[in-house]
Amino acid sequence: MLDQFSLANKTAMITGASRGLGQAMAIALANAGAFVICCSSSEGGTKQTIQQIEAAGGRAAGLFADLSNRQAVKEMFDAAIDQYGTIDILVNNGGTIARFPAVEFPLDEWDRVLEVNLSAAFYLSQLVGAKMIEKGGGKIINIASMLSYSGGITVPAYTASKHAIAGLTKALANEWAGHNLQINAIAPGYFKTDNTQKLQDDPVRNEAITKRIPAGRWGEPSDLGGAVVFLASAASNYLNGTIINVDGGWMAR
Repeated sequence: MLDQFSLANKTAMITGASRGLGQAMAIALANAGAFVICCSSSEGGTKQTIQQIEAAGGRAAGLFADLSNRQAVKEMFDAAIDQYGTIDILVNNGGTIARFPAVEFPLDEWDRVLEVNLSAAFYLSQLVGAKMIEKGGGKIINIASMLSYSGGITVPAYTASKHAIAGLTKALANEWAGHNLQINAIAPGYFKTDNTQKLQDDPVRNEAITKRIPAGRWGEPSDLGGAVVFLASAASNYLNGTIINVDGGWMAR
């Protein structure tokens, strides 16, 4: 049974792998046996992630692209195929956020957040998905959010993008499940990353958030490892269009 969770002889590509949740998921995929193409927005941005993977005996390489630039995304995909031949697992984790009251929200920031969080995820899924259909299978894992369910405060673009990621996951599953592709998503709860640092530093918000989490603590990036390996492996071969909440019980409260 445990063999179903092995990622030996698989190639995974993950965006946003320079730090935080993306770094932790890249390490988990490598620990399960995958060769991991670690992607970030700047050249050399995943150096630390690759070093950690290799120090543990895993295999990894780095690519980069500005996810707001569609040509750069295409070039990153082309480089991955040219250099490594195939992509068995795609994790769309790269993302950004902007915080402004809705009445003041700059439209250029709206466009940037939607392009990075949503359009780049769709474009990469389209490119990689076509290759997966050709070879008869693959796994696509989108990173959703607790804000795929609720509205948040002063983050309308991020919220819109994460609601859309949830819908995109289901839409792609509907079209591609018959080709033996499994498209699912992970919705992380409140995790200790630089993306949530302002909330962590706010004593009132931090206490309120912690009190609502049944587990009684914020998540650590390593807490996502099991979910991403499960969704990337043969163990999830009949799971499709599903969002797994990794939230310490937040949504149950």
